[in-house]
Amino acid sequence: MNAFVLHHQDSIEFGYSCFDRILFNAHVPAFQRPGTVAWFLRQRGEIEVVTPTFLRNISSTYHEWVADTASRAGIPIVEPPKDVRREEWVEPFYRNLAQRPGTAVILKCREPARVAISLPARGHFIDLTWRFVNLYYFYLNDPECGRMFLRLCPYFPFNGQVCLNGHRWLAKQMDREGIAYCQKDNSFLACAAPQRLQQLADDFAPEHCLQALDRALADWLSFFTPTERQQGFRHHLYVSQVEYCHNLIFRKPVHRLFDRLLDANRSIGRPDKLAIIFGRPQVHPDTRTGQTVVKITPLHTQVLSSRFRSTSLKQYVKENVLLRTEGASYQLQDLSVAKNIQNLPKIREILATSNERYLQVQQDVLLTHVDRGQLEKLRQPTISPSGRRTPGLRWDDPRLLALFQALTCFVHLVGKGFFRTAALLGNVQRALDRPHYTLSQLRYDLGKLRAKGFVQRVPQTQLYQLTSEGYRVAILCCKLYHRLYAPLLQGIHDPFADDNLVPYSRQSKLDRLYAAVDRALSLLTQTIGIAA
Repeated sequence: MNAFVLHHQDSIEFGYSCFDRILFNAHVPAFQRPGTVAWFLRQRGEIEVVTPTFLRNISSTYHEWVADTASRAGIPIVEPPKDVRREEWVEPFYRNLAQRPGTAVILKCREPARVAISLPARGHFIDLTWRFVNLYYFYLNDPECGRMFLRLCPYFPFNGQVCLNGHRWLAKQMDREGIAYCQKDNSFLACAAPQRLQQLADDFAPEHCLQALDRALADWLSFFTPTERQQGFRHHLYVSQVEYCHNLIFRKPVHRLFDRLLDANRSIGRPDKLAIIFGRPQVHPDTRTGQTVVKITPLHTQVLSSRFRSTSLKQYVKENVLLRTEGASYQLQDLSVAKNIQNLPKIREILATSNERYLQVQQDVLLTHVDRGQLEKLRQPTISPSGRRTPGLRWDDPRLLALFQALTCFVHLVGKGFFRTAALLGNVQRALDRPHYTLSQLRYDLGKLRAKGFVQRVPQTQLYQLTSEGYRVAILCCKLYHRLYAPLLQGIHDPFADDNLVPYSRQSKLDRLYAAVDRALSLLTQTIGIAA
């Protein structure tokens, strides 16, 4: 149990973690090589060369087959309007299908897809290239995975996409076991057996997705024979986008707590570098390594989002009582994981750890503290078991502050949470405004943090990780310096005279609080007799 859940456990009804939306690319691996495509089609058609006419006949036959199959089953084929949320637009068709397994509707959309073409000028050479073509979206109610869609290209080699939702799959499993629950959109707000819910979520595996794909293809792709499938010419799944969420259902509305998180996270990560943009979802300033922003979704939901590259961690409130922390990746290379669906358990482990770490960080931000009696100890040198002496930490050292800022950037927290020393150098140089700060100096400063246990080395690697205690101390140090010491000292030693001309009602809340602290300090020094 992480610190956030532990602190708020009396207010939490239950919690669970599961995959949310997963988007897979689906294709036959052998047909991603033009040579194999040409060989297969020549064998299949018993022809010498694969001509453009031959390829057009394959797609025309498939178009006719889909139209005839849909007509006999009474399934509409429609072109959706532009700029609509398709999941909402197909809802009436799902209502007509009720709870029956099957296909609710087929959407026909013109989009880019990778198709096989024949080039007569090059001796009917087969190439794989991108073309704008009419694709089919089959919106299905799968007996195991619930609502999903299969996107298929009607041109050889019939590449596609599959979109599943872990909440839909979980609902089907709980229905089968007779577990009572309340589902709202893609979330469970009540459950009679929360522990069993989590066990089922942990049981979700690659074979469930592959079985759903096989059922969908059996209904809507008749091109490949059973023998060809047994020979290996069958679609495989590769993760394109994945979301894994941690959900906490509170007994009372959670908006006040989330408002505190939004406010406190103005200083999360690198306190003076990360951008916070309220109500302007299209603005994404460059912060070089990562950013924390507050976005407003089209549904007017406030989302706290921390991201680097194509990986993000989001936090938002659903249905007033559910606080969701969601890790998402649109490029698994960020997490050093291959896209094959067999890596789904590894993806779950990494994103689940990221969600836990994010909640831990949130509680650290809300309740940052250093144990009593530790400050002086941290200033003292550290003697290792071998007798090596490492200097202590000076809290006013600008190099230490710059290093703390670099270490607490979210790029080093999301995913595996590891970093290399060289990756910090640019961040520290910018924080110091000292481009000549060297890698040797960085290693020396980082060694001080290692000696105090704030940074630890990952065994048998050249990677490092910021410890939980190290993160809390870093946040405290940065907060005190940037949010308290620096502005107060600025007001005392180098006040800006025109500030006194601003009416009290026009001053910001923060400025009024700083002024109040200054007045309280003046009154305190006068009372105890040390006023100048």
